[in-house]
Amino acid sequence: MKEEKLKAIKNKLLQEQENIKKRMIELKKDDPFSDPDYLNDNAAVDSDVREQDAHQRIEAEVETLKERDLDVTNALKRIEKGRYGYCKRCNKEIPEKRLKLIAETIYC
Repeated sequence: MKEEKLKAIKNKLLQEQENIKKRMIELKKDDPFSDPDYLNDNAAVDSDVREQDAHQRIEAEVETLKERDLDVTNALKRIEKGRYGYCKRCNKEIPEKRLKLIAETIYC
């Protein structure tokens, strides 16, 4: 892969990594369980259920973001090692269109 395209992909991955980190911070702020007064709150049962549901959804999304962040980090490591853009299964070059669409992909 040409150097300028690789640099553009690296910048895209770095930006994606930054966006993931920002989104995780936003989600954690919105988590009702992160409120220090949560334990002292004597809310009605229906409010408690809604808060637990919101917490579980936020936790699931944070977990998904962590997995995506790991994929992006691994792609950046492959760029540094000169192994970016090769299929992990067959070791052939991954098509450029696929890399543009999913920059952290490991399979052709």
